[in-house]
Amino acid sequence: MAIGIISAPGAAAEHASILADDLHAELTSHVPTVTWRVSTVVDALVHPPSDDAALVAAARDRLLKAGWDLVVCLTDLPLKAHRRPVVAHASPLHGVAVVCLPALGAIGLRRRIRDTVVGLVRTLLGDTADHALSSSAAGLGRSAGELGRSQQPDGDGSVMFTARVLTGNLRLLVGMIRANQPWRLAIGLSRALTAALAAGVFALVTPDIWQLSAALGWVRLSGIGVASVVGITVALIAGAGLWEHTSHPVGRKQVALFNLATAATVVLGVLFLYAALLLLALVTSPVLVPAPLLQAGTGHAVHLGDYVKLAWLTSSLATVGGALGAGLESDEAVRAAAYTYRQESRQNASEE
Repeated sequence: MAIGIISAPGAAAEHASILADDLHAELTSHVPTVTWRVSTVVDALVHPPSDDAALVAAARDRLLKAGWDLVVCLTDLPLKAHRRPVVAHASPLHGVAVVCLPALGAIGLRRRIRDTVVGLVRTLLGDTADHALSSSAAGLGRSAGELGRSQQPDGDGSVMFTARVLTGNLRLLVGMIRANQPWRLAIGLSRALTAALAAGVFALVTPDIWQLSAALGWVRLSGIGVASVVGITVALIAGAGLWEHTSHPVGRKQVALFNLATAATVVLGVLFLYAALLLLALVTSPVLVPAPLLQAGTGHAVHLGDYVKLAWLTSSLATVGGALGAGLESDEAVRAAAYTYRQESRQNASEE
């Protein structure tokens, strides 16, 4: 029996090869009289925004072309059913199973993918093969219960597992942000980092900044820090055109999730940059600005809090300087934070 695993480009494809081995071993142990063949293919199948029905139809077409008996689709698209995030969907009539990876969350993802896919395949086999695996739906249901899902059987025999509205949507959003890998955005913003470092060094050795940091309170320093992060975030999103729009009524909610994931990715990427600048300022400020020099500039005895204030203000000003450098970044470096752009670029690369 041939089973195909179709994974979206990116994080899903990284899990697919390991999943193929786990699935083959699991099925062989349960039904050793059948020769199992598990194949993996990297293909997004549909262009976002799209829904579950379109994914099932595209996966079914790929199944027929490849000559598989069953197909499992691993997608990064956020799928919804009656306001609930769709975690998994098994359609025995079509021989198709769909797993929404972001809906599985960000912790223990490999184990959750394996358990969910094995349970879905068991559900498909229980309706389509003589070698049905006993208690397949119940096994997936127990796994689903741990994640807060509910089972919704449809009239055509398909089974859909959805998450709770509040916790499920939160887990879905966290999974989308993890798939976007925000830490890579901070590493990719080389020009913004260069501008931020230049602004930080200039601010750190300026006597007016010493006096200003000593005069400002912690609340104002916090406000300046937040404003600097918001400033570079808006500059990145607006400058690269990361905000998406759609007139399609079905895709509006999905596009809203895309925009939330993109904005959160940019914010986290900027926060990584801010944290790096703050750490660097804390380390270098005592070296570049000795205590006697800082005391002469501020007019009072220097304590550890004075250096923390100076590093904090310097990091905020450096982040604002990074916003200027963000305008020099290439579209490719910044648009990598956009959820749909990341998928489409990896899909084009896989096709080439």
